[in-house]
Amino acid sequence: MDKALKPLRDQIDAIDAEILELLCRRGEIVVKVGHLKAKSDAPVFRPEREAQVLRGVAERNRGPLANEDVQTIFREIMSACRALEKRTTVAYLGPAGTYSEQAALQQFGHTIDGMACASIDEVFRAAEAGTADFGVVPIENSTEGTINRTLDLLLQSPLIISGELSIPVHHSLMTKTGAMQGVKLICAHSQALAQCQAWLNQHFPNIERQAVASNGEAARMASEDASVAAVAGELAGEKYNLQVVHAHIQDDPHNRTRFAIIGRLQTVPSGNDQTSVVLSVKNQAGAVYKMLEPLARYGVSMTRFESRPARTGSWEYNFFIDIEGHAKDEKVAKALSELKEHAAYFKLLGSYPFTL
Repeated sequence: MDKALKPLRDQIDAIDAEILELLCRRGEIVVKVGHLKAKSDAPVFRPEREAQVLRGVAERNRGPLANEDVQTIFREIMSACRALEKRTTVAYLGPAGTYSEQAALQQFGHTIDGMACASIDEVFRAAEAGTADFGVVPIENSTEGTINRTLDLLLQSPLIISGELSIPVHHSLMTKTGAMQGVKLICAHSQALAQCQAWLNQHFPNIERQAVASNGEAARMASEDASVAAVAGELAGEKYNLQVVHAHIQDDPHNRTRFAIIGRLQTVPSGNDQTSVVLSVKNQAGAVYKMLEPLARYGVSMTRFESRPARTGSWEYNFFIDIEGHAKDEKVAKALSELKEHAAYFKLLGSYPFTL
């Protein structure tokens, strides 16, 4: 076997040497790019450019590696090369091991400085103050719906959305020992408890449940107290050395969460983009129809429509809308211009590469 494998391993070693040389050359060019950007104070992270690279990789991939795997490799290459220009600080809902951290790593790669925050509000504050270059916040779950606090903060904050991604949410029940003997409390974020409610009712109906700030916090608690079990993801289990009692306990096997990348960066069109806006209309007959009519007239597709009370005390609502295309695309720009004319309130939340 070793004799038969040797020539194949020699080929792999030669290819690895070529890959390393090409990576070094790529890094040298990135350093030159960084010098040019520094002269004009241009941003280091360009989500539209990275989205184009990842799409191109998938289009050119001839196998046998899956597109998703090849894109993961290139995302980490871009992350490491980006750090040669300037290391990016990314705030996320902490502590370590949350799905928000997983989303940050999936978007930016592992060569970043992560900043765990105690709440979604703190993520916004870190990005607004410049302590972090970007923030990652949950915006919607496929089972439990919209994260209302994120929508409220997007309405108030000067930050805009510069990216979005969706990740599968696979909850596991974990403890220090890998068993439930002696466990008196099951902890998780309120959303996670809701997403696993039927399973928990069936298997552990008599154990008290407690909502905490995040699944990462639940994992931390379980790592310090054998009487506590955590509902969390694989990353949290690894971070806190927990053992899985039961895996994939979410009630919906297709459970996913969408995350928004927030900051001050305004992207340029990437060729496949999405735009988010929030607006309100006067409380009169036909107001919503008149507000949305320009989208149909200009052929702009609406992919999301969410209403939230405006908290004015007069039964008025804010409408959060996602549409296909970039705000600088001609037909989108015209539609948004008319939307703004008919709206009592209008705010562009951002245009960004469509990656869902």
